[in-house]
Amino acid sequence: MQISSHTPLTARDKLVFILLGVYFGIVISKSEAISWFRIQEMFRFQSFYMYGLLISAILTAAISLKILRSLNLKDISGREIVVEEKDKTVWKSYLFGGLCFGVGWALTGACPGPLYTLIGTGMTVMIVPLFFALVGAWTYGYLKPKLPH
Repeated sequence: MQISSHTPLTARDKLVFILLGVYFGIVISKSEAISWFRIQEMFRFQSFYMYGLLISAILTAAISLKILRSLNLKDISGREIVVEEKDKTVWKSYLFGGLCFGVGWALTGACPGPLYTLIGTGMTVMIVPLFFALVGAWTYGYLKPKLPH
């Protein structure tokens, strides 16, 4: 997917993104989505709590995408928001990426979004998984031309 050029963010836009990020951190902290114990319960099939949380997030995203596609909404700069369909012939890359993500999640007890929240709550040991998540993202960017897409 090619990212088109966009107008630079204003200070107001940056403040909105920061406030949304803080709100996201508070929500996932209060919902216990960042709890290592909750995540381990999920991977050991001992509790439905995290599955329910993930299913509700998937349903919310699906409904939101359906609304976005049907209303022809515009972004903050006035351009139409276009959500492209995924290529369903490259399922192996999704499988491999999902396995890498799942193994990392199971080993650390945290996925990338909550890492920042965990560090913010004082769990400085999560700096190590954050570092390796960034190394993984950089490695993917470096190897992207050679990977199936």
